[in-house]
Order: sequence, then structure tokens, then C-alpha cells
Amino acid sequence: MLRTNTYNNLRVFLLSVMGLFLLAANILVVTSARAQDVQTQNPAQVQARPEIIKSIRVVGNQRVEANTVASYLLIAPGDRYSDERIDLSIKTLFATGLFADVLIEPGDGNLIIRVVENPIINRVILEGNKALKSEKITDELEAAPRSVFTRSRVQADVQRIIDLYSQSGRFAAQVVPKVVQQEQNRVDLIFEITEGPTTGVRRINFIGNNEYSDRRLRKQLATKETIWWKFFGSNDNYDPNRLEFDREQIRTFYTDRGFADFRVVSAVAELVPNQKDFYITFTLDEGEEYTWGDISVETELKTLDKKILEAIVPIRSGRIYKSSELEGAIDVLTFASGAAGYAFVDIQPEIKRNRETKTVDLVFNMVEGPRVYIERIDIVGNTTTLDYVIRREMELVEGDAFNRILLDRSKNRVRALRFFEEVEITETQGSTPDRAVVEVKVIEQPTGELSFSAGFSSADAFLVDLSISQRNLRGRGQQLKFVIRASSNRQEIDLRFTEPRFLNRNLAAGIELFNITNDFFSEAGFKSKRVGSQATLGFRLTEFTTLQARYALRQETVECTAALTTSNPLLCLQDNNRLSSVLGYTFGWDKRNDPITPTRGFDLFFTQDFAGIGGDVKYLRSELRASTYYGIFKDVIATAKVSGGYITGWGGNPVQINDRFFKGSRTFRGFDNAGIGPRTLITSSQFPNGRRLNALGGNAYGHAVAEVSFPLVASLLGSLFVEAGTVGLLDEEFKVSTDPTIIIRDELALRSIAGASVFWDSPFGPIRFDFTVPIAKEFYDETKSFQFNTSTRF
Repeated sequence: MLRTNTYNNLRVFLLSVMGLFLLAANILVVTSARAQDVQTQNPAQVQARPEIIKSIRVVGNQRVEANTVASYLLIAPGDRYSDERIDLSIKTLFATGLFADVLIEPGDGNLIIRVVENPIINRVILEGNKALKSEKITDELEAAPRSVFTRSRVQADVQRIIDLYSQSGRFAAQVVPKVVQQEQNRVDLIFEITEGPTTGVRRINFIGNNEYSDRRLRKQLATKETIWWKFFGSNDNYDPNRLEFDREQIRTFYTDRGFADFRVVSAVAELVPNQKDFYITFTLDEGEEYTWGDISVETELKTLDKKILEAIVPIRSGRIYKSSELEGAIDVLTFASGAAGYAFVDIQPEIKRNRETKTVDLVFNMVEGPRVYIERIDIVGNTTTLDYVIRREMELVEGDAFNRILLDRSKNRVRALRFFEEVEITETQGSTPDRAVVEVKVIEQPTGELSFSAGFSSADAFLVDLSISQRNLRGRGQQLKFVIRASSNRQEIDLRFTEPRFLNRNLAAGIELFNITNDFFSEAGFKSKRVGSQATLGFRLTEFTTLQARYALRQETVECTAALTTSNPLLCLQDNNRLSSVLGYTFGWDKRNDPITPTRGFDLFFTQDFAGIGGDVKYLRSELRASTYYGIFKDVIATAKVSGGYITGWGGNPVQINDRFFKGSRTFRGFDNAGIGPRTLITSSQFPNGRRLNALGGNAYGHAVAEVSFPLVASLLGSLFVEAGTVGLLDEEFKVSTDPTIIIRDELALRSIAGASVFWDSPFGPIRFDFTVPIAKEFYDETKSFQFNTSTRF
């Protein structure tokens, strides 16, 4: 036992001695290493990291100024040295993207900033792109000539190119960036593109659709299945963004047909092994069909009655639930509140589904906001048109109470100027909650035109047109137009000028000089020429009604054929010095919702001209024309038009042939120029009922048109129409023929036709083709089943 204890004590002692020896040796090694390290350091570095920085010097910069580099530092001469600030300064310099490497070295109280600048991109070159144009790709890239080259930017651009190709259906596209060094630290950046094949859509499947077939649902999608004979399709490739749009399209389709609980459970696209096509599968949960239940409005708007608001909501209980009707109802309520002067009204629809009764109750909660006044009206985008030209069309001025209806009317009035391609009126909150700033944003369009055109039509044979016009002279809204026009039966020289705000008042004053020759030798046996001038003065009576007064003074000459005067010398009085002094007016009533492409509303114009205030001609001419418009679907518009006129002489003067109404061709499709109405007929054994000679025109006419227009393809528009009308009522002295072989027919018989038109906005100008079939006509009428016309736009 004693030996064992002695042995153990000796063992502990020896281990302790060895531990102390190893610890001492380790200390000696560390101390020696530190001493050696100090001896090998540069003396300048030994003195580094001073307490105060004396100066900063930038080394290695080529394009970037030293002061610019120093401005990014978080430390300056006179500051205390700080490792933390030095580290943040390095990170800040790297973050600028200007440098590939940054090193900050202290020495002798100075800081040396060593930088290596990133190169500048000399050119960006695309190689291998055929499916996508270079412009489309470069528009998406961040890298551009004279920009700084960084590897992170290049990698981001590679991903952008791949995304572009994915959107076009090429999921196998690969992009390899390459850099070619140039002198002066510049590089050419090359993107080598391998486009790969187009990835199509082999099949679109639906799971869970019980109410509607796969075929019906596929028609709702923007994505289409790839079919070999559809060469020009662009939606038959897989696009993840388009797939999300398709999900929304299906949801809208179902919720507009009563399925309020409908949802798209999933939309999965699976790529086939050869990476050429996708299978797309939509999993649907249709739910039950709902109808609208109770519809009510809860409002704090004091000036609007709750019952009136509920009456104007275009949603009715018992009808199939349609989610799209919700947005339309909110628009109606917003419009009504805006008309009452509330610009900012919060309308929150509260929807409650009753699954037991399969109905959807709807409550519109309208929170009353403060009455808003217009603080300022800003005009934006008018580079040519002067501000006051737009402002004078506004029905609201600064300080007025906000009114949505008046703003919409103002927009239509500005559009009606036809000076602008687009007009947008928006409002934002002003300096206080009860103030609104109205911004009128316009995009100018060309209003001046110098044009020369030539063409051919079935009505006028050849057409030659030279015109110089400016609808917005000097940006002041003034109109100037000079026209020289010639066709086989009409020659015209016309110069007119209009000042829309005469004497700075709401008066449109104009003057016109004209020389017009109408050649109706082949149709009616006469030719007339009018030379004169006309002055007009127009003004607005109410918001929707206008009145234009005019006075015309013209010298007229008439030439007649022998065949016309033989039947009755009174039919055509040849007079080379007939002076006409005509005073007239036009009353207009315009309730269209849009002055250019109306889809609702009507317009009506009543015109009277009184000749006989001096001069040799005495008559009273009255005309009425009215149109109504109704949008059936988008771009499908139904139009109904009626017109009528009557002219009567006074003071013992009958109505002469050049003052009567002639209808046909453009004014009554399906018939030739002056194709209907009273006419002289020559009888013979071969034609006992008479053969057509000359059209005589009529003192009265009536005309009606019903037409539906719709888009076809590309720049083609189509329409279906029915027209009916009549012309007649000659003065009694013109109904008797002095030649027994010639008879004069004058019946107010109804004529009617049905037809179709095709409008083509061709590169050579707009062309209209009319195809007609007569329904009712007289045997002596001149019909024309096919016509085409060209025209020049001003």
C-alpha cells in the first residue's frame, strides 16, 4: 500500500513539471513570433493608424475624379482614425458600381485610397436572335453603351433576355455573355443567344367543369392550343403571366353567370419530355348558381334620397348574379354623387351570400365626404394649343363646386375640338380636404393638312382633291381651309375662315368664298354655277343647343339641254345673271355621349333658308335631320337617322330646278345620282310607259335609315342597313308637258332598299363599298346595286 501511494505521488509530480515546461515553451514561441513579426514590418506600416488623419490621396482612378471618390468616404482629413468608418467607406465605394476593387491603406498619417475602376461598355452586341428583334431586347437591358460594366448587371440582363424568350414561348433559350477588352478600359459586351424551339401548348384540359364544356371554356382563354394551320397566332405558346390572366378570365366567366362561389383550385403546366409542348390543366370548383337577392343603399349623402339611389342602381333582385354588374353599379352611384357635388365618396359594397336560398344580398355603403371646391385647373400636354382655348371649353372654373357631370361635359367639349388625340381629366385632393385639383391632360394631334389626292368612284367617276387646312391656326382654335375639288359632275373652289370666339365672346364667326359648278347634264339636263360668299355667326343657347345664323350672296347661272326645255320650257329657265340673297339659320340639339364615336344619345338639326331679301330668287327652304345612337356591344353600334325637307316659292316665283332636292348615290344608297323622284319620260311603241329622260328633282323629300355597324378584321368595318324614302311634289306648272311624246311622272311613292357596306381604311384613303338590293321602287328609277366611294379626310 505504501509503495502504491509513493508511486502515485511521483506520477502526479512528474506530470505537473511537464505541464509547466510546455506552457513556458509556448509562451516563448509566441513572444518570439511577435518579435520577429515586428522586426519584418515596414517602418512606415509600423507608424500606421495615426490618431488624426492628415490627408487623403486617391490612386488608380482614370475617369472618376479624386474629389468624387473622396465624397463617398465616411472619413475626412482632421477626423480620428476609425476602423469601422474605413470599413463602411470601402463598402460605400463598392456600392457605387464604379469600382472593381477598393483598398484603403494608412501611412504617415495619410490615407491612400487605391481603386480599380470598372470598365465602360463600348458596345452591346446581340448575336443569334432571330425570333425577337434587337430593339425589343435592348429596351429591356440595363447595360447600354457608355454605362459602367458590372458582372451583377450583366447577370441580371442575361435573366431578362431569358424571361423575354420565355414570354414568347421559348423556354429552352440560353444566353452566354462575353466580354471583349478594348483600349482605355472599355469593353464590348456580347450576348450570344441560342433561341431554341418554340414551346407550344399541346392541350388545355379542365377538371371539375360540369356546367360548361371544355370547348366553351377554352374560348374564354387568351392562351390557345397549338394548331399547325394557325400560322399567325401568337398566343399558342406557354406564358406564365398569360396563365394568370387566364385564371382571372375563367373566374370572370363563371361569376358573370351566377357562380358566386367559383374558384380555380389550380392551374398546372407540365412540359413534355422533348421540351416542345406544354399540357395545361385547370382544376375548377364551380359551386352553386346564385341570383341577386335584396339590393339596398345606405348613404350619408344628405342631398341624395336613398330611394332614388336604389332606383338608379342597375341591378335587380331575382336576376342571375353577375359580378361585373357590381362595378357598373358603383360607377352609377359615383356619378350621381359627383353630380350632387361630392368629389370623393367612399362606396363600399357589402356582399352577403345566402347558401340556403342561393341568393346574394348587396348593400352599398356610401360615406359622405366634405363638399369639394375646385382649387386649381391644370392644363398638361398642350404643346401647340394655347391654354385659354382649352379653358374656355371647361364648364367649371376655379372656385366652383365640384360637379362630375360638368367635368364629363367639359371633356366631351374639349374632344369635340378635334385638336387632341386623347383627353383625360382627373382630380386629386388639393391643399385641404375640401379642395380638389383638376388636371386636364391632352395629347396633341396634327391639325394642319396639305394634301393632294386622286381617285375614282361609281358616283363621281374621277376625283381630284387639293386642300390646305388648319383647324387650330396658331394654337388659337381658329379654322382656315382652302379646297380645290373636281369630279365628273362637280367642281369646287372654297376658302373659309372661322373664329370660334369672336370678340372674346361665345360667338363663332366665319366667312366663306366659293365657286361651285354642278354638272347634271346626264342626270337632269342642266348645269349650274354659283359664285359668291357667305357669312356665319353661331352661338350656344343652352348646354346642348346651338343656333347659327348666316347670310349668303351669290351669282348663279344655269344651262339647260334641249331635251329638257322641249318637254316644258318652264322646267329650266336659262339665266346667266340670277342673283340670290339668302338669309338662314340652323338650330342644333346635341345629346350624344361622345362627339366623335357616340354610343348613346341623339342629335337634331333644323335648318331654314329664306331667299328674297333683294335679288331675283324667292323661296323658303326648310330641312330637318335627326340621328339616334345605341351601343349594343363593344364597337357594335346601332344608328337610326331620319331627314326631310320642303321648299316653296313665294311672290309668284316657282322653285327652279337648281334649287330643288335631288337624292341618290351618297344621299340614298342603292340609287344613282338623282336616281329617284320626278322624271320626264319619252313614250314610243317600244316603250309605251315611257323611257327615262331627265330627273327633275322635287320640292319635298323624306328619308330614313336604320343601320348597325361592327368591326370585321384589321382595318375593315362592316354595316347592315335598310333605307326608305321619297322625293316629289313639283309645282303644278312643271307637271304639264308641251310635247305629246313626253310625259312627266311625279309620285311621292315610297322607295326602299336593304344592303351591306364595307369600310376599308386603305393606305390610299378611306374606301366604302355598298351592296344593295331594292325592296320598293318605281320602274323609271335609276338603281345601282353596287357602289364604291373614296374620300379625303380633313
